[in-house]
Amino acid sequence: MDHFKARQAAPDKPPTLADVARLAGVSAMTVSRVVNGESAVKAATRERVLAAIAELRYLPQHGARRIMELEPIRIGVLYSNPSAGYLSEFLIGLINEASANGAQLLVEWVDQQRGVTSADAFLMGGLDAVVVAPPLSDHAPLVDTVLAKGLAVMLVAPGRMDERVNAVGVDHHGAAMRMTEHLIALGHERIGFITGSATHSATESRLAGFREAMRNAGLAAPDELVVPGLFTYNSGLMAAETLLHRAQRPTAIFASNDDMAAATISMAHQLGIDVPADLTVVGCDDTPIATSSRPELTTIRQPIRAMAASSISMLVEQVKARRAGAPFQPRGVQMGCELVRRQSDAAPRKRARASLSPRPGLAMRG
Repeated sequence: MDHFKARQAAPDKPPTLADVARLAGVSAMTVSRVVNGESAVKAATRERVLAAIAELRYLPQHGARRIMELEPIRIGVLYSNPSAGYLSEFLIGLINEASANGAQLLVEWVDQQRGVTSADAFLMGGLDAVVVAPPLSDHAPLVDTVLAKGLAVMLVAPGRMDERVNAVGVDHHGAAMRMTEHLIALGHERIGFITGSATHSATESRLAGFREAMRNAGLAAPDELVVPGLFTYNSGLMAAETLLHRAQRPTAIFASNDDMAAATISMAHQLGIDVPADLTVVGCDDTPIATSSRPELTTIRQPIRAMAASSISMLVEQVKARRAGAPFQPRGVQMGCELVRRQSDAAPRKRARASLSPRPGLAMRG
């Protein structure tokens, strides 16, 4: 309080809208709404802002809107994605676009076990907008909480669209169909599939796309060839070990992300299986591990950086519109995916190799 009283006492430095926002613990946008008599402010928040205005003796001027426009836009990012490769690409996209727009970026990991409460303090930090990364973008209570605080929201790759907020994503179902069709075109009929975490909507969509492509080709997709993973490298090792010790192992394995696909190649090498001569392995996302793996992975390129950049640009546009008192209609954007063929896929051998015998130290699963 002493800092603000000192500012008040200096006649050449009258209190600003930003001072009111800091004292009230809200964003400049919220102060503007109260000053302009807008109704979209909670009663308790309005009282806090009015008390700060009274304490600082802040008098809104005609230039207040200009001051507000010059306030930096603060965008928070909520994430819990377990894939380091995905996060790396996503953060690069966010940082580059935030820098280009002069926006401030704050990042917070959310404990899915604790849910909404783990983000409460972060959301009270004077933010203007929030990017909700997958799988949190499917967590409805969290989205409701962010909206209740009057913040602009961007959902990245949500399973379902929400007309109240911006959203950007891709067609996971179609991408998985395309990759499966590629494997079938190579001549593979017995194809294993490693799913992702059950908390991701992409998991269900990619599995459904795989099954539809198999069904369309008149091929079976038995449950024994669909093994759960968690989008992590270690879960990929375990899932691959299970699939490669089936009585009749698959000639190709489609992993739901690149981390698990790279782990599948590693497990195949441990078992003396050549990729791609004896086993085709493909992934999804095209994260850095896809090109550091040996052989390099055939995968579906998801435009992760582009989705991140779009998230920032759309939120900046929305916040600027709000500050100017202009209307803004949240919108959804769907971006395309691309099949990138590298060295990890090939046609199956004419004669399949005999099934593997267990090696010491490798536990049999399934």
